[in-house]
Amino acid sequence: MLARLDIKNYALIDELSIQFDKGLNIITGETGAGKSIIMGALSLILGSRVEGKYFFNQNKKCSIEGFFQIEAYDLKGFFQEHDLDYENETIIRREISVDGKSRAFVNDSPVTLAILKSLGEKLIDIHSQHATLQINTEEFQFLVVDNVAKSTALKAGYLTSFLRYKKVKNELRKIKEQAKQAHIEADFNQFQFDELHQASLTADEQVNLEAEQQQLENAEEIKRGLLGAVHILEEQEQNVILQVKESLGQLESVASYLTALPDLVNRLRSVWIEAKDIATEIGYLEQGTNLDQDKLLLINERLSLIYNLQKKHHVDTVEDLIAIKDALEQKLLDVNSQDERIIALEKELTETYQQALEKGKALTELRKKALPQIEKHVVSILAEVGMPNAKLEVRLEDLAENELKENGMNSIQFLFSANKGQELQTIHKVASGGELSRVMLAIKSLIAKSSALPTIIFDEIDTGISGEVALKVGEIMERLAGDMQVIAISHLPQIASKGRSHFKVYKIDEGDKTKSNIVLLNQEERIKEIAQMLSGIKPTSAALAHAKALLNIVD
Repeated sequence: MLARLDIKNYALIDELSIQFDKGLNIITGETGAGKSIIMGALSLILGSRVEGKYFFNQNKKCSIEGFFQIEAYDLKGFFQEHDLDYENETIIRREISVDGKSRAFVNDSPVTLAILKSLGEKLIDIHSQHATLQINTEEFQFLVVDNVAKSTALKAGYLTSFLRYKKVKNELRKIKEQAKQAHIEADFNQFQFDELHQASLTADEQVNLEAEQQQLENAEEIKRGLLGAVHILEEQEQNVILQVKESLGQLESVASYLTALPDLVNRLRSVWIEAKDIATEIGYLEQGTNLDQDKLLLINERLSLIYNLQKKHHVDTVEDLIAIKDALEQKLLDVNSQDERIIALEKELTETYQQALEKGKALTELRKKALPQIEKHVVSILAEVGMPNAKLEVRLEDLAENELKENGMNSIQFLFSANKGQELQTIHKVASGGELSRVMLAIKSLIAKSSALPTIIFDEIDTGISGEVALKVGEIMERLAGDMQVIAISHLPQIASKGRSHFKVYKIDEGDKTKSNIVLLNQEERIKEIAQMLSGIKPTSAALAHAKALLNIVD
Protein backbone atom coordinates (compact mmCIF):
# COMPACT_ATOMS: atom_id res chain seq x y z
CA MET A 1 0.00 0.00 0.00
CA LEU A 2 0.95 3.64 -0.44
CA ALA A 3 1.66 4.74 3.12
CA ARG A 4 2.90 8.27 2.46
CA LEU A 5 3.40 10.69 -0.41
CA ASP A 6 5.78 13.65 -0.05
CA ILE A 7 5.74 16.38 -2.70
CA LYS A 8 8.17 19.29 -2.76
CA ASN A 9 8.26 22.21 -5.20
CA TYR A 10 5.87 20.79 -7.79
CA ALA A 11 3.42 23.04 -9.70
CA LEU A 12 1.30 24.87 -7.10
CA ILE A 13 2.64 22.70 -4.28
CA ASP A 14 5.41 24.09 -2.10
CA GLU A 15 5.61 21.13 0.30
CA LEU A 16 3.06 18.42 1.16
CA SER A 17 3.13 15.16 3.08
CA ILE A 18 0.07 12.90 2.82
CA GLN A 19 -0.38 9.89 5.13
CA PHE A 20 -2.81 7.40 3.54
CA ASP A 21 -5.02 4.84 5.27
CA LYS A 22 -4.88 1.17 4.27
CA GLY A 23 -8.61 1.16 3.43
CA LEU A 24 -10.71 3.68 1.47
CA ASN A 25 -9.14 7.13 1.16
CA ILE A 26 -11.28 9.97 -0.22
CA ILE A 27 -9.84 13.14 -1.77
CA THR A 28 -12.21 16.04 -2.43
CA GLY A 29 -11.83 19.69 -3.31
CA GLU A 30 -13.07 22.34 -5.69
CA THR A 31 -12.21 22.15 -9.37
CA GLY A 32 -8.72 23.56 -9.87
CA ALA A 33 -7.75 23.19 -6.22
CA GLY A 34 -4.90 20.82 -7.05
CA LYS A 35 -6.27 17.28 -7.06
CA SER A 36 -4.91 16.66 -10.56
CA ILE A 37 -1.56 18.09 -9.48
CA ILE A 38 -1.32 15.45 -6.73
CA MET A 39 -2.16 12.75 -9.29
CA GLY A 40 0.45 14.17 -11.65
CA ALA A 41 3.09 14.03 -8.93
CA LEU A 42 2.12 10.45 -8.10
CA SER A 43 2.34 9.44 -11.77
CA LEU A 44 5.94 10.69 -11.87
CA ILE A 45 7.09 8.21 -9.22
CA LEU A 46 5.20 5.50 -11.13
CA GLY A 47 7.34 6.05 -14.23
CA SER A 48 5.60 8.73 -16.28
CA ARG A 49 7.82 10.98 -18.37
CA VAL A 50 8.47 14.58 -17.39
CA GLU A 51 6.73 16.72 -20.00
CA GLY A 52 7.97 20.07 -18.74
CA LYS A 53 9.23 22.04 -15.75
CA TYR A 54 6.45 22.61 -13.21
CA PHE A 55 8.20 24.24 -10.25
CA PHE A 56 6.68 26.23 -7.42
CA ASN A 57 10.10 27.82 -7.00
CA GLN A 58 12.02 27.97 -10.28
CA ASN A 59 15.36 28.08 -8.45
CA LYS A 60 14.93 24.79 -6.57
CA LYS A 61 14.66 21.18 -7.69
CA CYS A 62 11.41 19.25 -7.50
CA SER A 63 11.28 16.11 -5.36
CA ILE A 64 8.51 13.51 -5.03
CA GLU A 65 8.75 10.52 -2.68
CA GLY A 66 6.38 7.62 -2.20
CA PHE A 67 6.63 5.31 0.82
CA PHE A 68 5.17 1.86 0.03
CA GLN A 69 4.52 -1.04 2.40
CA ILE A 70 5.28 -4.04 0.15
CA GLU A 71 5.94 -6.92 2.54
CA ALA A 72 2.81 -8.86 1.46
CA TYR A 73 3.30 -8.45 -2.29
CA ASP A 74 6.01 -11.01 -3.10
CA LEU A 75 8.34 -8.58 -4.90
CA LYS A 76 11.71 -9.86 -3.69
CA GLY A 77 12.29 -11.56 -7.04
CA PHE A 78 11.74 -8.27 -8.88
CA PHE A 79 14.26 -6.48 -6.66
CA GLN A 80 16.79 -9.27 -7.07
CA GLU A 81 16.33 -9.33 -10.85
CA HIS A 82 17.10 -5.61 -11.08
CA ASP A 83 19.87 -5.63 -8.46
CA LEU A 84 17.96 -3.41 -6.02
CA ASP A 85 18.00 -3.42 -2.22
CA TYR A 86 14.73 -4.88 -0.93
CA GLU A 87 13.02 -3.14 1.99
CA ASN A 88 9.58 -3.89 3.45
CA GLU A 89 9.03 -0.15 3.33
CA THR A 90 10.30 0.77 -0.08
CA ILE A 91 10.90 4.41 -0.96
CA ILE A 92 10.53 5.56 -4.56
CA ARG A 93 11.93 9.03 -5.25
CA ARG A 94 11.85 11.17 -8.38
CA GLU A 95 13.91 14.34 -8.66
CA ILE A 96 13.65 17.00 -11.38
CA SER A 97 16.48 19.52 -11.49
CA VAL A 98 16.07 23.18 -12.46
CA ASP A 99 17.34 22.39 -15.97
CA GLY A 100 14.53 19.85 -16.44
CA LYS A 101 16.65 16.71 -16.10
CA SER A 102 15.06 13.85 -14.19
CA ARG A 103 16.47 11.12 -11.94
CA ALA A 104 14.67 8.19 -10.31
CA PHE A 105 15.62 6.13 -7.25
CA VAL A 106 14.31 3.00 -5.54
CA ASN A 107 15.63 2.72 -1.97
CA ASP A 108 18.32 5.25 -2.93
CA SER A 109 19.52 3.15 -5.91
CA PRO A 110 19.27 4.96 -9.27
CA VAL A 111 16.94 3.23 -11.75
CA THR A 112 15.76 3.73 -15.31
CA LEU A 113 12.24 4.89 -16.12
CA ALA A 114 11.50 1.45 -17.57
CA ILE A 115 12.29 -0.23 -14.21
CA LEU A 116 10.37 2.47 -12.33
CA LYS A 117 7.32 1.99 -14.57
CA SER A 118 7.50 -1.80 -14.21
CA LEU A 119 7.61 -1.53 -10.41
CA GLY A 120 4.88 1.12 -10.38
CA GLU A 121 2.51 -1.19 -12.27
CA LYS A 122 2.94 -3.76 -9.49
CA LEU A 123 2.09 -1.20 -6.80
CA ILE A 124 -0.73 0.99 -8.08
CA ASP A 125 -3.51 0.82 -10.68
CA ILE A 126 -4.80 4.28 -11.62
CA HIS A 127 -8.34 4.12 -12.94
CA SER A 128 -9.80 7.24 -14.53
CA GLN A 129 -12.52 7.94 -17.10
CA HIS A 130 -9.84 7.83 -19.78
CA ALA A 131 -8.67 4.44 -18.46
CA THR A 132 -12.04 2.94 -19.39
CA LEU A 133 -10.71 2.84 -22.94
CA GLN A 134 -8.62 -0.17 -21.96
CA ILE A 135 -11.79 -2.23 -21.56
CA ASN A 136 -11.97 -2.34 -25.36
CA THR A 137 -8.59 -4.01 -25.73
CA GLU A 138 -8.12 -7.75 -26.11
CA GLU A 139 -5.21 -7.63 -23.69
CA PHE A 140 -7.38 -6.26 -20.86
CA GLN A 141 -10.31 -8.53 -21.65
CA PHE A 142 -8.09 -11.63 -21.54
CA LEU A 143 -6.54 -10.32 -18.31
CA VAL A 144 -10.00 -10.19 -16.71
CA VAL A 145 -10.99 -13.66 -17.93
CA ASP A 146 -7.69 -15.27 -16.92
CA ASN A 147 -7.83 -13.58 -13.52
CA VAL A 148 -11.29 -14.97 -12.77
CA ALA A 149 -10.49 -18.35 -14.36
CA LYS A 150 -7.30 -18.58 -12.28
CA SER A 151 -5.53 -19.50 -15.51
CA THR A 152 -2.69 -16.98 -15.24
CA ALA A 153 -0.07 -19.67 -14.59
CA LEU A 154 -1.37 -21.82 -17.46
CA LYS A 155 -1.35 -18.78 -19.75
CA ALA A 156 2.27 -18.07 -18.79
CA GLY A 157 3.15 -21.68 -19.66
CA TYR A 158 1.29 -21.42 -22.95
CA LEU A 159 3.07 -18.15 -23.76
CA THR A 160 6.46 -19.76 -23.14
CA SER A 161 5.60 -22.61 -25.54
CA PHE A 162 4.08 -20.20 -28.08
CA LEU A 163 7.11 -17.91 -28.12
CA ARG A 164 9.40 -20.93 -28.52
CA TYR A 165 7.22 -22.21 -31.38
CA LYS A 166 7.28 -18.78 -33.03
CA LYS A 167 11.07 -18.53 -32.65
CA VAL A 168 11.63 -21.99 -34.17
CA LYS A 169 9.20 -21.17 -36.99
CA ASN A 170 11.07 -17.96 -37.85
CA GLU A 171 14.43 -19.72 -37.66
CA LEU A 172 13.18 -22.50 -39.93
CA ARG A 173 11.87 -19.99 -42.46
CA LYS A 174 15.20 -18.16 -42.58
CA ILE A 175 17.31 -21.30 -42.90
CA LYS A 176 15.03 -22.64 -45.65
CA GLU A 177 15.51 -19.40 -47.59
CA GLN A 178 19.27 -19.68 -47.12
CA ALA A 179 19.24 -23.35 -48.12
CA LYS A 180 17.18 -22.61 -51.23
CA GLN A 181 19.72 -20.02 -52.36
CA ALA A 182 22.59 -22.32 -51.43
CA HIS A 183 21.14 -25.15 -53.53
CA ILE A 184 20.77 -22.81 -56.50
CA GLU A 185 24.46 -21.94 -56.21
CA ALA A 186 25.60 -25.45 -55.26
CA ASP A 187 26.26 -26.83 -58.79
CA PHE A 188 28.30 -23.80 -59.78
CA ASN A 189 30.19 -23.85 -56.47
CA GLN A 190 30.88 -27.57 -56.92
CA PHE A 191 32.28 -26.97 -60.42
CA GLN A 192 34.54 -24.19 -59.20
CA PHE A 193 35.68 -26.20 -56.21
CA ASP A 194 36.46 -29.28 -58.38
CA GLU A 195 38.47 -27.13 -60.76
CA LEU A 196 40.58 -25.67 -57.96
CA HIS A 197 40.83 -28.98 -56.12
CA GLN A 198 42.11 -30.77 -59.25
CA ALA A 199 44.69 -28.03 -59.74
CA SER A 200 46.36 -29.21 -56.48
CA LEU A 201 47.80 -25.77 -55.81
CA THR A 202 50.47 -25.25 -53.16
CA ALA A 203 51.70 -22.09 -51.49
CA ASP A 204 54.76 -20.40 -53.11
CA GLU A 205 54.30 -22.66 -56.16
CA GLN A 206 53.90 -19.76 -58.56
CA VAL A 207 57.04 -17.98 -57.34
CA ASN A 208 59.16 -21.12 -57.69
CA LEU A 209 57.79 -21.99 -61.12
CA GLU A 210 58.34 -18.48 -62.46
CA ALA A 211 61.95 -18.57 -61.22
CA GLU A 212 62.55 -21.97 -62.85
CA GLN A 213 60.90 -20.76 -66.04
CA GLN A 214 63.32 -17.85 -66.20
CA GLN A 215 66.31 -20.19 -65.87
CA LEU A 216 65.14 -22.60 -68.58
CA GLU A 217 64.24 -19.86 -71.04
CA ASN A 218 67.70 -18.26 -70.62
CA ALA A 219 69.76 -21.47 -70.26
CA GLU A 220 72.08 -20.76 -73.25
CA GLU A 221 72.90 -17.25 -72.08
CA ILE A 222 73.48 -18.52 -68.53
CA LYS A 223 75.88 -21.26 -69.72
CA ARG A 224 77.72 -18.73 -71.84
CA GLY A 225 78.20 -16.38 -68.95
CA LEU A 226 79.29 -19.11 -66.56
CA LEU A 227 81.79 -20.61 -69.06
CA GLY A 228 83.25 -17.19 -69.79
CA ALA A 229 83.76 -16.53 -66.09
CA VAL A 230 85.48 -19.89 -65.58
CA HIS A 231 87.70 -19.28 -68.62
CA ILE A 232 88.84 -15.92 -67.30
CA LEU A 233 89.40 -17.22 -63.81
CA GLU A 234 91.41 -20.37 -64.60
CA GLU A 235 91.51 -21.53 -68.24
CA GLN A 236 93.07 -18.85 -70.41
CA GLU A 237 96.83 -18.66 -70.61
CA GLN A 238 97.05 -15.61 -68.32
CA ASN A 239 94.06 -16.47 -66.12
CA VAL A 240 93.16 -14.63 -62.95
CA ILE A 241 93.99 -17.47 -60.57
CA LEU A 242 97.42 -18.04 -62.12
CA GLN A 243 98.23 -14.33 -61.98
CA VAL A 244 97.11 -14.09 -58.34
CA LYS A 245 99.28 -17.11 -57.56
CA GLU A 246 102.30 -15.56 -59.25
CA SER A 247 101.68 -12.31 -57.35
CA LEU A 248 101.51 -14.28 -54.14
CA GLY A 249 104.90 -15.90 -54.93
CA GLN A 250 106.52 -12.53 -55.52
CA LEU A 251 105.30 -11.19 -52.18
CA GLU A 252 106.33 -14.29 -50.27
CA SER A 253 109.91 -13.93 -51.57
CA VAL A 254 110.33 -10.52 -49.96
CA ALA A 255 108.00 -10.84 -47.00
CA SER A 256 110.85 -11.19 -44.53
CA TYR A 257 112.13 -7.73 -45.34
CA LEU A 258 109.00 -5.72 -44.65
CA THR A 259 106.92 -6.05 -41.51
CA ALA A 260 103.67 -5.10 -43.31
CA LEU A 261 104.02 -7.77 -46.02
CA PRO A 262 103.06 -10.94 -44.07
CA ASP A 263 99.59 -9.57 -43.48
CA LEU A 264 99.21 -8.69 -47.16
CA VAL A 265 100.53 -12.11 -48.14
CA ASN A 266 97.86 -13.78 -45.99
CA ARG A 267 95.13 -11.64 -47.48
CA LEU A 268 96.27 -12.38 -51.05
CA ARG A 269 96.47 -16.11 -50.27
CA SER A 270 92.83 -15.91 -49.11
CA VAL A 271 91.90 -14.23 -52.40
CA TRP A 272 93.67 -16.97 -54.36
CA ILE A 273 91.85 -19.76 -52.41
CA GLU A 274 88.48 -17.96 -52.73
CA ALA A 275 88.99 -17.45 -56.48
CA LYS A 276 89.67 -21.17 -56.95
CA ASP A 277 86.50 -22.06 -54.95
CA ILE A 278 84.44 -19.60 -56.99
CA ALA A 279 85.72 -21.03 -60.24
CA THR A 280 84.84 -24.56 -59.09
CA GLU A 281 81.30 -23.60 -58.03
CA ILE A 282 80.71 -21.73 -61.28
CA GLY A 283 81.78 -24.86 -63.08
CA TYR A 284 79.25 -26.92 -61.19
CA LEU A 285 76.52 -24.40 -62.03
CA GLU A 286 77.46 -24.46 -65.68
CA GLN A 287 77.36 -28.26 -65.78
CA GLY A 288 73.93 -28.24 -64.12
CA THR A 289 72.47 -25.69 -66.52
CA ASN A 290 70.74 -27.41 -69.42
CA LEU A 291 68.15 -26.38 -71.96
CA ASP A 292 65.28 -28.82 -71.12
CA GLN A 293 62.47 -27.99 -73.52
CA ASP A 294 60.15 -30.69 -72.17
CA LYS A 295 60.41 -29.40 -68.63
CA LEU A 296 59.96 -25.82 -69.82
CA LEU A 297 56.80 -26.88 -71.64
CA LEU A 298 55.40 -28.46 -68.47
CA ILE A 299 56.22 -25.36 -66.41
CA ASN A 300 54.60 -23.08 -68.98
CA GLU A 301 51.45 -25.21 -68.96
CA ARG A 302 51.32 -25.18 -65.18
CA LEU A 303 51.78 -21.42 -64.99
CA SER A 304 49.17 -20.93 -67.71
CA LEU A 305 46.71 -22.90 -65.60
CA ILE A 306 47.51 -20.76 -62.55
CA TYR A 307 47.23 -17.50 -64.51
CA ASN A 308 43.86 -18.51 -65.97
CA LEU A 309 42.50 -19.42 -62.54
CA GLN A 310 43.72 -16.11 -61.11
CA LYS A 311 42.09 -14.18 -63.95
CA LYS A 312 38.86 -16.12 -63.54
CA HIS A 313 38.64 -15.45 -59.80
CA HIS A 314 40.10 -11.91 -59.98
CA VAL A 315 43.05 -12.56 -57.66
CA ASP A 316 46.85 -12.26 -57.96
CA THR A 317 48.32 -15.10 -55.88
CA VAL A 318 48.07 -18.84 -55.45
CA GLU A 319 47.34 -18.25 -51.77
CA ASP A 320 44.20 -16.34 -52.78
CA LEU A 321 43.10 -19.24 -54.99
CA ILE A 322 43.60 -21.70 -52.11
CA ALA A 323 41.51 -19.46 -49.85
CA ILE A 324 38.72 -19.40 -52.46
CA LYS A 325 38.84 -23.19 -52.73
CA ASP A 326 38.53 -23.51 -48.93
CA ALA A 327 35.59 -21.08 -48.89
CA LEU A 328 33.83 -23.02 -51.64
CA GLU A 329 34.37 -26.24 -49.73
CA GLN A 330 32.79 -24.69 -46.64
CA LYS A 331 29.78 -23.53 -48.66
CA LEU A 332 29.28 -27.05 -49.98
CA LEU A 333 29.52 -28.41 -46.43
CA ASP A 334 27.05 -25.77 -45.24
CA VAL A 335 24.49 -26.96 -47.77
CA ASN A 336 24.58 -30.40 -46.20
CA SER A 337 24.53 -29.03 -42.64
CA GLN A 338 21.59 -26.74 -43.52
CA ASP A 339 19.63 -29.72 -44.77
CA GLU A 340 20.33 -31.52 -41.50
CA ARG A 341 19.39 -28.40 -39.50
CA ILE A 342 16.10 -28.10 -41.43
CA ILE A 343 15.19 -31.68 -40.53
CA ALA A 344 15.98 -31.01 -36.84
CA LEU A 345 14.03 -27.72 -36.81
CA GLU A 346 11.00 -29.27 -38.51
CA LYS A 347 10.93 -31.89 -35.77
CA GLU A 348 11.31 -29.24 -33.06
CA LEU A 349 8.60 -27.12 -34.69
CA THR A 350 6.16 -30.01 -34.54
CA GLU A 351 7.01 -30.65 -30.87
CA THR A 352 6.70 -26.98 -29.79
CA TYR A 353 3.48 -26.60 -31.76
CA GLN A 354 1.96 -29.63 -30.03
CA GLN A 355 3.04 -28.29 -26.62
CA ALA A 356 1.48 -24.88 -27.32
CA LEU A 357 -1.63 -26.55 -28.77
CA GLU A 358 -2.20 -28.70 -25.68
CA LYS A 359 -1.73 -25.76 -23.30
CA GLY A 360 -3.87 -23.53 -25.53
CA LYS A 361 -6.76 -26.00 -25.48
CA ALA A 362 -6.51 -26.34 -21.70
CA LEU A 363 -6.45 -22.54 -21.39
CA THR A 364 -9.57 -22.27 -23.55
CA GLU A 365 -11.45 -24.74 -21.34
CA LEU A 366 -10.62 -22.83 -18.16
CA ARG A 367 -11.61 -19.53 -19.75
CA LYS A 368 -14.99 -20.84 -20.96
CA LYS A 369 -15.87 -22.07 -17.50
CA ALA A 370 -15.23 -18.59 -16.06
CA LEU A 371 -17.44 -16.66 -18.50
CA PRO A 372 -20.80 -17.16 -16.72
CA GLN A 373 -19.26 -15.99 -13.43
CA ILE A 374 -17.93 -12.81 -15.06
CA GLU A 375 -21.21 -12.02 -16.80
CA LYS A 376 -23.32 -12.71 -13.70
CA HIS A 377 -21.14 -10.62 -11.37
CA VAL A 378 -20.87 -7.60 -13.69
CA VAL A 379 -24.62 -7.57 -14.42
CA SER A 380 -25.35 -7.83 -10.69
CA ILE A 381 -23.07 -4.90 -9.83
CA LEU A 382 -24.45 -2.82 -12.70
CA ALA A 383 -27.95 -3.39 -11.37
CA GLU A 384 -26.77 -2.01 -8.02
CA VAL A 385 -25.38 1.15 -9.63
CA GLY A 386 -28.49 2.09 -11.55
CA MET A 387 -28.28 -0.08 -14.67
CA PRO A 388 -30.89 -2.80 -13.99
CA ASN A 389 -31.32 -3.71 -17.64
CA ALA A 390 -27.63 -3.96 -18.50
CA LYS A 391 -26.38 -7.13 -20.14
CA LEU A 392 -22.83 -8.31 -20.70
CA GLU A 393 -21.75 -11.21 -22.86
CA VAL A 394 -18.12 -12.30 -23.00
CA ARG A 395 -17.80 -13.95 -26.38
CA LEU A 396 -14.84 -16.30 -26.59
CA GLU A 397 -14.39 -17.91 -30.00
CA ASP A 398 -11.91 -20.60 -30.96
CA LEU A 399 -9.32 -19.87 -33.61
CA ALA A 400 -8.17 -22.40 -36.17
CA GLU A 401 -5.41 -24.65 -34.84
CA ASN A 402 -2.90 -22.98 -37.17
CA GLU A 403 -3.75 -19.51 -35.82
CA LEU A 404 -1.98 -19.54 -32.48
CA LYS A 405 -1.66 -16.07 -30.92
CA GLU A 406 0.13 -14.67 -27.88
CA ASN A 407 -3.11 -14.58 -25.88
CA GLY A 408 -3.99 -18.16 -26.75
CA MET A 409 -6.21 -19.91 -29.28
CA ASN A 410 -9.16 -17.56 -28.90
CA SER A 411 -10.56 -14.24 -30.02
CA ILE A 412 -12.51 -12.31 -27.39
CA GLN A 413 -15.19 -9.62 -27.34
CA PHE A 414 -17.05 -7.92 -24.52
CA LEU A 415 -20.58 -7.35 -25.88
CA PHE A 416 -22.77 -4.92 -23.96
CA SER A 417 -26.28 -3.55 -23.83
CA ALA A 418 -27.37 -0.92 -21.32
CA ASN A 419 -31.08 -0.87 -22.06
CA LYS A 420 -34.01 -3.19 -22.73
CA GLY A 421 -34.44 -4.14 -26.37
CA GLN A 422 -30.95 -2.90 -27.25
CA GLU A 423 -28.89 -5.31 -29.30
CA LEU A 424 -25.64 -6.52 -27.78
CA GLN A 425 -22.70 -4.81 -29.46
CA THR A 426 -19.00 -4.36 -28.77
CA ILE A 427 -18.85 -2.38 -25.57
CA HIS A 428 -17.17 0.78 -26.84
CA LYS A 429 -19.87 1.29 -29.51
CA VAL A 430 -22.87 1.40 -27.19
CA ALA A 431 -21.65 2.45 -23.73
CA SER A 432 -21.31 6.10 -22.69
CA GLY A 433 -18.37 7.34 -20.64
CA GLY A 434 -20.35 7.07 -17.41
CA GLU A 435 -21.59 3.59 -18.30
CA LEU A 436 -18.08 2.46 -19.15
CA SER A 437 -16.87 3.73 -15.79
CA ARG A 438 -19.49 1.68 -13.97
CA VAL A 439 -18.73 -1.43 -16.06
CA MET A 440 -15.06 -1.01 -15.24
CA LEU A 441 -15.87 -0.58 -11.56
CA ALA A 442 -17.88 -3.80 -11.64
CA ILE A 443 -14.98 -5.63 -13.30
CA LYS A 444 -12.44 -4.24 -10.84
CA SER A 445 -14.62 -5.37 -7.94
CA LEU A 446 -14.69 -8.87 -9.45
CA ILE A 447 -10.94 -9.25 -9.77
CA ALA A 448 -9.99 -7.37 -6.60
CA LYS A 449 -9.66 -10.46 -4.39
CA SER A 450 -7.22 -12.21 -6.71
CA SER A 451 -5.56 -9.14 -8.21
CA ALA A 452 -1.86 -8.54 -7.70
CA LEU A 453 -2.51 -4.79 -7.44
CA PRO A 454 -2.19 -3.68 -3.81
CA THR A 455 -3.60 -0.18 -4.42
CA ILE A 456 -6.25 1.11 -6.82
CA ILE A 457 -6.93 4.79 -7.49
CA PHE A 458 -10.27 5.99 -8.88
CA ASP A 459 -9.73 9.40 -10.43
CA GLU A 460 -13.14 11.07 -10.82
CA ILE A 461 -14.88 8.11 -12.44
CA ASP A 462 -18.13 9.27 -10.80
CA THR A 463 -18.85 11.79 -13.57
CA GLY A 464 -22.41 11.47 -14.83
CA ILE A 465 -23.89 9.72 -11.80
CA SER A 466 -25.69 11.00 -8.71
CA GLY A 467 -28.17 10.13 -6.00
CA GLU A 468 -28.75 6.50 -5.17
CA VAL A 469 -26.40 5.34 -7.95
CA ALA A 470 -23.57 7.36 -6.46
CA LEU A 471 -24.30 5.85 -3.06
CA LYS A 472 -24.09 2.34 -4.52
CA VAL A 473 -20.81 3.20 -6.27
CA GLY A 474 -19.46 4.36 -2.94
CA GLU A 475 -20.58 1.12 -1.28
CA ILE A 476 -18.79 -0.93 -3.96
CA MET A 477 -15.62 1.09 -3.43
CA GLU A 478 -16.01 0.50 0.29
CA ARG A 479 -16.25 -3.26 -0.31
CA LEU A 480 -13.19 -3.10 -2.56
CA ALA A 481 -11.28 -1.40 0.25
CA GLY A 482 -11.80 -4.48 2.39
CA ASP A 483 -9.33 -6.34 0.13
CA MET A 484 -7.01 -3.59 -1.03
CA GLN A 485 -6.10 0.02 -0.49
CA VAL A 486 -8.41 2.34 -2.46
CA ILE A 487 -7.87 6.05 -3.14
CA ALA A 488 -10.85 7.85 -4.71
CA ILE A 489 -10.90 11.41 -6.02
CA SER A 490 -14.56 12.40 -6.09
CA HIS A 491 -17.04 15.30 -6.35
CA LEU A 492 -19.92 13.29 -4.93
CA PRO A 493 -20.88 13.42 -1.23
CA GLN A 494 -22.35 9.90 -1.40
CA ILE A 495 -18.92 8.52 -2.31
CA ALA A 496 -16.98 10.86 -0.06
CA SER A 497 -18.97 9.66 2.94
CA LYS A 498 -17.71 6.08 2.54
CA GLY A 499 -14.03 6.80 3.17
CA ARG A 500 -12.08 5.81 6.27
CA SER A 501 -9.84 8.80 5.66
CA HIS A 502 -11.04 11.99 3.98
CA PHE A 503 -8.57 14.54 2.57
CA LYS A 504 -9.48 17.98 1.27
CA VAL A 505 -7.39 19.78 -1.33
CA TYR A 506 -7.60 23.57 -1.32
CA LYS A 507 -5.76 26.64 -2.59
CA ILE A 508 -4.48 29.56 -0.55
CA ASP A 509 -2.81 32.84 -1.50
CA GLU A 510 0.48 33.68 0.22
CA GLY A 511 1.98 36.98 -0.83
CA ASP A 512 2.22 37.04 -4.62
CA LYS A 513 1.77 33.28 -4.97
CA THR A 514 -1.08 30.80 -4.94
CA LYS A 515 -0.35 27.33 -3.64
CA SER A 516 -2.22 24.08 -3.19
CA ASN A 517 -2.47 22.30 0.13
CA ILE A 518 -4.16 19.19 1.51
CA VAL A 519 -5.50 18.39 4.95
CA LEU A 520 -6.89 15.25 6.63
CA LEU A 521 -10.35 16.18 7.88
CA ASN A 522 -11.57 15.38 11.35
CA GLN A 523 -15.22 14.46 11.95
CA GLU A 524 -16.54 18.03 12.23
CA GLU A 525 -14.55 19.20 9.22
CA ARG A 526 -15.77 16.21 7.27
CA ILE A 527 -19.41 16.92 8.06
CA LYS A 528 -18.93 20.49 6.84
CA GLU A 529 -17.10 19.40 3.65
CA ILE A 530 -19.81 16.88 2.69
CA ALA A 531 -22.52 19.41 3.49
CA GLN A 532 -20.81 21.94 1.21
CA MET A 533 -20.66 19.29 -1.51
CA LEU A 534 -24.43 18.89 -1.05
CA SER A 535 -25.56 22.53 -0.95
CA GLY A 536 -22.69 24.99 -1.51
CA ILE A 537 -20.14 26.98 0.38
CA LYS A 538 -22.67 27.97 3.08
CA PRO A 539 -24.38 24.70 3.89
CA THR A 540 -27.90 24.71 5.25
CA SER A 541 -28.92 22.89 8.39
CA ALA A 542 -30.62 20.33 6.16
CA ALA A 543 -27.37 19.79 4.28
CA LEU A 544 -25.51 19.35 7.55
CA ALA A 545 -28.09 16.85 8.73
CA HIS A 546 -27.88 15.01 5.42
CA ALA A 547 -24.08 14.93 5.72
CA LYS A 548 -24.35 13.38 9.18
CA ALA A 549 -26.78 10.81 7.86
CA LEU A 550 -24.40 9.87 5.05
CA LEU A 551 -21.64 9.50 7.64
CA ASN A 552 -23.92 7.48 9.97
CA ILE A 553 -23.42 10.03 12.74
CA VAL A 554 -26.19 10.11 15.29
CA ASP A 555 -26.57 13.29 17.40
